[in-house]
Amino acid sequence: MITSLLIANRGEIACRVIRTARAMGVRTVAVYSDADADALHVQEADEAVHIGPSATRESYLVGEKILAAAKATGAEAIHPGYGFLSENAAFAQAVIDAGLVWVGPNPSSITAMGLKDAAKQLMQDAGVPVTPGYMGEQQDADFLGAEAAKIGYPVLIKAVAGGGGKGMRLVDSAAGFADALASCKREAASSFGNDHVLIEKYIASPRHIEVQVFGDSHGNVVHLFERDCSLQRRHQKVIEEAPAPGMDAATREALCAAAVRAAKAVDYVGAGTIEFIADGSGALSADRIWFMEMNTRLQVEHPVTEAITGVDLVEWQLRVASGEPLPLSQHDLTIDGWAMEARLYAEDPAKGFLPSIGRLELLQFGEAEGGRIDTGVYEGAEVSPFYDPMIAKVIAWGDDRDEARERLGEMLQDTAVWPVRTNASFLVKALQHPDFAAGRVDTGLIGRDGEELAQPPVPDADTLRAAASSLVPATIAPGLRLNAPPRRTAWFLLDGEPVEIEVDGGSDEPSTGVLVTEQGQAWLLTPWRRDGAHGAADASGAILAPMPGKVIAVDVAQGQTVTRGQKLLTLEAMKMEHTLTAPFDGTVARLEAAAGQQVQVDALLVQIEEAA
Repeated sequence: MITSLLIANRGEIACRVIRTARAMGVRTVAVYSDADADALHVQEADEAVHIGPSATRESYLVGEKILAAAKATGAEAIHPGYGFLSENAAFAQAVIDAGLVWVGPNPSSITAMGLKDAAKQLMQDAGVPVTPGYMGEQQDADFLGAEAAKIGYPVLIKAVAGGGGKGMRLVDSAAGFADALASCKREAASSFGNDHVLIEKYIASPRHIEVQVFGDSHGNVVHLFERDCSLQRRHQKVIEEAPAPGMDAATREALCAAAVRAAKAVDYVGAGTIEFIADGSGALSADRIWFMEMNTRLQVEHPVTEAITGVDLVEWQLRVASGEPLPLSQHDLTIDGWAMEARLYAEDPAKGFLPSIGRLELLQFGEAEGGRIDTGVYEGAEVSPFYDPMIAKVIAWGDDRDEARERLGEMLQDTAVWPVRTNASFLVKALQHPDFAAGRVDTGLIGRDGEELAQPPVPDADTLRAAASSLVPATIAPGLRLNAPPRRTAWFLLDGEPVEIEVDGGSDEPSTGVLVTEQGQAWLLTPWRRDGAHGAADASGAILAPMPGKVIAVDVAQGQTVTRGQKLLTLEAMKMEHTLTAPFDGTVARLEAAAGQQVQVDALLVQIEEAA
């Protein structure tokens, strides 16, 4: 058995691996960048090694630094987590060549499944059905456009080395193909160092269903049933569950058998996921489910599989990497109950899901029976602009789907984070959506109803009244009965916006501010003296950087006439592209941004002068 383990990752997955390793008596080594010096995974590991600056390309993505850290600390094995170097075959081989244990699949398996086009051909050869499309080497824009026309719109453009929803674009017509292709290739080159794409038919009412597989070095491969990850926003998973709604026994058997064949086709060892796309326009059927790709690593959503099977997948990874056979055979594995996971992100749905960074002055997670929190942060920690903005994975288990869904909703509603914004209330609304509640889920649900789901909640009037009463002195207003609580209105600022609230009584020691927490949201309520006009944000036309980032495209020139909603520029921040648009019709009076420029939060990028 492995006795010492270096985790080549950060955040919640590093903490997750450390938790199981500690329970198994395995010594752990963390690595960290400048930004992560005080991170939770650094505190929880037995030892930690600094590996460079905050930028991932200078720290977590530098394999030589990871290997040097392992050598310096005497680590016997390396666990890559997910993301970063987890699906880098060259790094996996370098680990093995250094005489260390690689906690993951063989480099040849990573290579075989690493490129979507080659993987789809391999699956076809193994008798696994794949979606129709173009998977060739020709990358000329005109040629790809012609192939898309042959396939028939709508189509998906997908980076062959992509993952996590990046490097993927949905195109509805030929008119938008060229721009989508350029954007997809640019994002793919930036994220994966490879701008090659494939084109595939977009399935109507698609559902994303995946199967957890596990193999060992003795030739055994099992599945641990399916997960449904159909609730997505811009191709990124939002809420995952296991098992999949509407999955009958015959379809499950066929789907999982196909997943096992896929894993065996590449002599798979370790934890992996076979992802399928299903036609959700009707009942699930094996003849309407197609292979999409294989993730040769542990998945973000692995806790829901653990919850319904009782298996610790990280423990299995460590045992298999140590040369042991799988702890259980296929007939030993069964489904118990239902589980759901929500990804709690530091982002503001009301502002287009822009990432929210800063210090977590308040961090309280809700609790429920059968609940679990996987996090890599703590109260007082910083959410930086350098990495994925995930705060935690919130997981709930129940005897059936409704119980799991209700428990997850309770946990999210009772979550309180301040001043960093989160998507908790958005997740609660998604769980309560009639279609999701009924199990009628496809990947387009949020696209159709996302605007309504993203609307910020409003604090309950009684909650606001109670909070406001703690901010005003306990004085008795004239004309009120002495045996009744005094009631009057006063002005306050709720997250900087003026509101008039009716208050009951008051406090002998009024505070200067109070946090109102409700529906997964937090608001700061402070007293305000209304001494004149106090407006909210004005309409000056100043386009400011919402966060630190890099300007990757400027689409206007100084003096140019623009219309409301017109694209002005694209900012890349926290590994995502963000489009900034004109707030009204007008003229570009000032252009302060240039492609390639690094900008700080609130930097003036463009000034729009309103049309007369």
